[in-house]
Amino acid sequence: MHAAYPLVLGSLLFAIGIYGVLARRNAITVLMAIELLLNAVTINLIAFGSIIRDEYNIGQAFTLFVITIAAAETGLGLAIVLLIFRQKGTSAIDEQRALAEPTGRRHQPESADTDPLPSPAAAPDDQGEDPAAAPATRAGAAR
Repeated sequence: MHAAYPLVLGSLLFAIGIYGVLARRNAITVLMAIELLLNAVTINLIAFGSIIRDEYNIGQAFTLFVITIAAAETGLGLAIVLLIFRQKGTSAIDEQRALAEPTGRRHQPESADTDPLPSPAAAPDDQGEDPAAAPATRAGAAR
């Protein structure tokens, strides 16, 4: 078989995978497109390894790493998509903006005159005592 056939097949799979990642909005379809990308890479690694006739079979060794990464990506990706689908009810990528950073608003530091915590005099004590008398009682008990 001529060496161009696997390279053309790998290139076509890679192009289809790029189209799937960029054009699709369903998370499962995007994961499938990423798998096509990784499979195209493995085909090209094997094809270039057979063309070069490498003594150490580096193409096959890298292919094992790519297959391992693809398996891990599939497991983690599907777990994340299923978790989001259970929570939101959809797997559309455009709908998933809850984890994104807010746009348009910047964090404004709070001014020094506004205190987010209540003052100790305003908060009632746990034992039902007068908050103003509590420090004196505690200080007297420490002697």
